[in-house]
Amino acid sequence: MPVEGVGSDPRRKTTPARWRVLGHPDGMLIYQVRCIVENHGWTDPVAEDRYQVFIGRSGAYQRRLNGRSAVADATSILLSRPGDEMAVAHPYGCGDSYTCLEVAPEVLESRPDAARWFTRDGWEGSTDPSFDLAHRLLVAELRRGLDGFEMAERLHRFLGRLLEHSALAGEGAVDAELGRSVRRRPATLAAHRRLADRAREVLATSDFTLGLAEVAREVGASPHHLSRVFQRVTGSSLTAYRNRLRVRAVLDTLAEPDGRPLGDLASAYGFADQAHLTRVVREQVGHPPARLRRLLTPRERGAGAG
Repeated sequence: MPVEGVGSDPRRKTTPARWRVLGHPDGMLIYQVRCIVENHGWTDPVAEDRYQVFIGRSGAYQRRLNGRSAVADATSILLSRPGDEMAVAHPYGCGDSYTCLEVAPEVLESRPDAARWFTRDGWEGSTDPSFDLAHRLLVAELRRGLDGFEMAERLHRFLGRLLEHSALAGEGAVDAELGRSVRRRPATLAAHRRLADRAREVLATSDFTLGLAEVAREVGASPHHLSRVFQRVTGSSLTAYRNRLRVRAVLDTLAEPDGRPLGDLASAYGFADQAHLTRVVREQVGHPPARLRRLLTPRERGAGAG
C-alpha cells in the first residue's frame, strides 16, 4: 500500500512537502510530492545522489539545475543524475505537485535506451498530452494497488516511454515556421528563452481568463512577437500550451474524490461551457472527462490495512 508522510521531500530534503510513496520494486522507487510553500526564496543547492525523473502534475515554481534557471510547471519533466546540483524557489506562492521516479544504476545499465542518461547533464523538457495521461493513469493504478511483479513491469514500460520521449525531444529545436533548424545569436536566443519563460509563468499562475493581449502586456511584448518567439522556443503555440495547462488542471481535479460537476470545472478553468471543456479534453487525451474521472479516481483497495 502507498506510504504517506508530511515533512521534507523524502529524498531531496529541500522544501516542506506532503509525500506518498507509491511503490519500490526491483531497484526503482516512485512517489508523489506536493510542496508546502513556506519560503518563496531559493533553497540551498542540493547535490543529487540518484538517477531521478521529476514529472510535473500541477502548479509552478522555479528550478535551478547546475546553475541554469528555468520555470517548471505541470508540463515539465526533468531527468537528473548523481552530481547534478538543484535548488528550487516558489515565488508564485501557488506550490506545486510532481511525481518522482528513482532508478538504480544497475537497472539503467541493463537498458541500452538509458545510455545517454549517463553521459549528459540533467535533461529538461515538456510532456505531451499522451505522455501526461499515461503518467496519471500509472499513478492511479499504483494507488489502487499492484503486486510487485506487475508494478515492476509497468514501471519498466513507463521508463522506456519516458526515455524515448526525452531522446526525441532532445534532438534539437526546429523553427516551426520555417521547418528547419535556424541559427541565432546567443544573446537573441537567451532573450527569447527569457520571454518564453516569462509567458509560461503568466500562463501557469493565472486563472486562465487572461486574453492574449493581456498576457503580452504582462511580459512586455506585442502579441505577434510573443506568439512567434514562444512557438520558436517551445515548439508549441501559446493556445496549445495554455490548453495543455488547462487540461492538466482538469485531470488533477478529476482525480479528486469530491466529484465536482463538469460545468463548474468548465467555468473554473476558463472554458466557454461544458461542451467546450469536453471537446478540448477529448482532443488532448482521447477520452471525455466523465470517463477520465472513472479512470483516474483512485478507489484504493484495502483501505485501512496495515
